[in-house]
Formats: sequence, structure tokens, C-alpha cells
Amino acid sequence: MKKWFSIMFIIAVIAFGSVIAFNLFVEHKTAEAIANIPEAKFPVTATKLTPKGWQPTIDAIGFVEPNQGVTLANEVSGIVTSIDFDNGSNVDKGALLIGLDSAVQIANLKTSEVQLPALQADYERLNRLYKQKSVSRQDLDNAQSKYLSMQADIDSLKATIAQRQITAPFSGLVGIRNVNLGQYLQVGTDIVRLEDISSMKIRFTIPQTQISKINVGQSIHVFVDAYPEQPFIGTISAIEPAVFYQSGLIQVQANIPNEDSLLRSGMFAQVAIILPELKDQFVLPQTAINFALYGNSVYVINTTEEQGKPVNRVEQVNVDVIERQGSQALVSGKLQAGQQIVTSGLVRLSNKSKVSIVADEINTPTALPQL
Repeated sequence: MKKWFSIMFIIAVIAFGSVIAFNLFVEHKTAEAIANIPEAKFPVTATKLTPKGWQPTIDAIGFVEPNQGVTLANEVSGIVTSIDFDNGSNVDKGALLIGLDSAVQIANLKTSEVQLPALQADYERLNRLYKQKSVSRQDLDNAQSKYLSMQADIDSLKATIAQRQITAPFSGLVGIRNVNLGQYLQVGTDIVRLEDISSMKIRFTIPQTQISKINVGQSIHVFVDAYPEQPFIGTISAIEPAVFYQSGLIQVQANIPNEDSLLRSGMFAQVAIILPELKDQFVLPQTAINFALYGNSVYVINTTEEQGKPVNRVEQVNVDVIERQGSQALVSGKLQAGQQIVTSGLVRLSNKSKVSIVADEINTPTALPQL
């Protein structure tokens, strides 16, 4: 029994020893294989860091307004007897747009105008007689009162007739009318929109901390969604004297020439107030910046010699992003002109990673086929 137990113990020791030896052999080979795997080389695109000018701006949003704009309405009620403009046409100042029925007022005016000469002649006759002391002062005053009263009635009737003729208060572009011939208009009915769009205005607000950077006459660039690539150039015309205490913002108004009539009132617009240009700044594509909560950084490519061969490795350098415009960003940090900065492929990189620089297919123009 003891002999059998000894044999089984020896067999068990040999089996466990073989398993342990095999595992040690596998671990050794695995470590050896991993050690012999070449270091990963990540393809990246890069740009050469070159100082250039940077145009700083103060950005804001606002709505475009006409130089002058009004919705015309009637002061008195009446029936529309004439419409003297076409929808969407240009009209001159003082041009008749809408006429309301004024037949009764015109008839009354003619009656008063017919009576006026007789009253005037009577007043002048009594005035001569009064000077000769042939009539009393009361008779002269009564004649004068009748004459002046008739003149006032005539002026009143002319004013009433003028109120029934809606004219353009300024030259501009009319919209689409809201009335028709024969329609009875109540007082204050909206008739048509009239706007002077030869030049436009835009109002916007900026933080009070930026007041020292702006002044009347300063240039601005305005962008609207209808023409996203076309800047409309204007100038600041007025700055509100008071800061709105609840928000800390101050209102600014600018004028924009509109000779081509491309801008229309009510357009949503983005405003860029142009500040003095900065020289010799480092500007990078935003794709080159690794934005993180603990700080922003870029990868600088350094070329070193390893085992007699040049090798590109990256170094992570912290930067401050001062301002961003479109796809570009103004940065500062421990950077030097001439350094190669990684612009794409940052996701897989870490400090000291080996990289290979490849062509940027997006920014590299495609060769035209030979004809």
C-alpha cells in the first residue's frame, strides 16, 4: 500500500512539474516575441509653424434694419378709390400711393372757395368805410370774422382731403399691399410696408469689458446666411451712452452700404468688429489642437537619430488658445518658428510616440489629367 502511494505521488509531482515548466516556457517565448515586435509608427499630417499676421475681432450677433422703414396706415376711414403703385416697386418721396373717397370734402371745398371772394370784398369795403367813420367797429369785426372763418374752413377742408391721400413720406421700396379697390378702411389699417434700403443699419450688443476697444467710425464685417461667404463692410455709427445694468451689455449701431440691395431688413447677421492686426503670431488649424479639460496641447515633431537612422517622435507641448476664427486658432506657448506641428492623427498619439509624416490629401491639390 505504501509502495503504491509513493508511485502515485511521484507521478503527480512529475505531472505538476511538467505543467509549470510548460507555462514558464510559454511566458518566456511570449515575452521574447513581444520584445521583438517593432515599435508602432503612426501616420500623421503636419504643418510648419510660421509666424503670420492675425486679425483679431469682437464677435456679436444682431438683426439688419432699414435706413428708414414704416408700415403706412390711414388717418381717416373711407373707401379706396385709387391704388397708384405696383407691389415691390420703388417710389419717390411725396408720390401718391392710395386715394380714399373725398368727393364730399371736395364739394364742400368748392362751396367755400366760391364764397370766399365775396366775404373778402365785403371785409375790404367795410374796412374802407370804417376809416371814413361811416360804419361801426362792430360791423368791421363781424366782416373780418366771417372772412377769416371761411379761410380757416378752406384750410381745414384741404387738410381733410390731404389725409385721404396716402403719400410716401420718403423714397424707398414698397412691399405687397394689403388693400384693394373699393375696400372700406377703418382708421389705422395697415396698407403697405415702405422701406429705404439704400443703406442698412444693424444693432448689436457687446460686453462692457470691450468698450475700450471700439469707437465711432470703426470698421465691421457683417455676414448673413443668404450670402455666407460675402462680408458686408460697414462702420460703427453710434454707441449707447449707458450700459444695461441687468446684463452688463452695451448696444452698438452700425451703418452698412447696400447699393446692390442684397441686404433686407430682419436678416439675422453675425458681426465682426475689426481690431488692429497682430503681427508675427502663431496660427494653427484647430485640428492640430488637443482640447482637454486639464489644458490644451499640440504635438511637436522632433527628428532624432536612433541606431543610425532618423526617427520622428512627437513631444506634447501645452498651449493657450487665445482666439478662434473659423478653422484657425491663435495660440501661444513654448513654440518656435520652423517646428513641425501635427495637424491630424492626434487621437492615437502620446508623448514620445513614433510618427511618419504623410501628405495631407485634403489640402493637397489633385493633379489634373493630361489631355
